[in-house]
Amino acid sequence: MNVQENIQYSDVAKLLADKKIVALFQGRSESGPRALGNRSMLYTPTDPNGRDYVNQVKGREYFRPLAASMLHEYANEWFDMLGIPESPYMTFSFTCREDKKGIIPSVILVDGSCRIQTVTQQQNLHYYNLIKAFNDITGVPMVLNTSLNLGGEPLVETIDDAFKTFANSKIDYLYLPELELIVSK
Repeated sequence: MNVQENIQYSDVAKLLADKKIVALFQGRSESGPRALGNRSMLYTPTDPNGRDYVNQVKGREYFRPLAASMLHEYANEWFDMLGIPESPYMTFSFTCREDKKGIIPSVILVDGSCRIQTVTQQQNLHYYNLIKAFNDITGVPMVLNTSLNLGGEPLVETIDDAFKTFANSKIDYLYLPELELIVSK
């Protein structure tokens, strides 16, 4: 494994834009039904084959949907938020605006909706800055987000779990933003 230091958000955003899968490990473990940016597997939402590819790497059924984490301030431009001000826990699905659907095919369901997480700087600074850097490069203010685990495996809790999952998968990179480190194979 190779370790690179002093990694900037833009470095990781470029990897995502280049269709690399990046495992994100930071902060405390999450609880609840969704990965919210502390134990996440990230990919570009713009790849038409992204859902199939990420599900293959995760080792789970091809039809399993994937979600998006997005900058809070862009939510209404991309989705009909139904008057709901935010979705920080990825508990709601919203219909994608018609002019945006073709831009983010990896996260759009057959009914035109997507389960989204809105992210603010106050909620998750590193994750927000990474998504912002991705938006700066691509013009897309979101990333595909799924839980950091492989099919049939428990969710990643510890750094040891993260390295084990990374080593036993086709995940391209493991990003540790608090340490400004990225690991590749």
